[in-house]
Amino acid sequence: MKTLHLDTSELGLDFNAALALAKAIGEQQFGEDTMLLSWYDRERDYESPRGVSECHEGCATKGFWDYAQNRGARLAVTFDVGRFTFCFL
Repeated sequence: MKTLHLDTSELGLDFNAALALAKAIGEQQFGEDTMLLSWYDRERDYESPRGVSECHEGCATKGFWDYAQNRGARLAVTFDVGRFTFCFL
């Protein structure tokens, strides 16, 4: 999976703005059928799909990341050193 690291701290993006930007990047790279597989919001400690990290407690790999990799994700867009991460197929 390719990973794009963005430093947007000066822009003050919230989750929804970061998601919109990540989706636009995914669509530009892979077309309109790009699908969001998983995401993580570190500030709120939320992830999707919900609960995928339950079996990863104590593991170096977060559940949302493992979920995306095992389903063939092609792109991860990470904002502000992991503040938000979005994985696309």
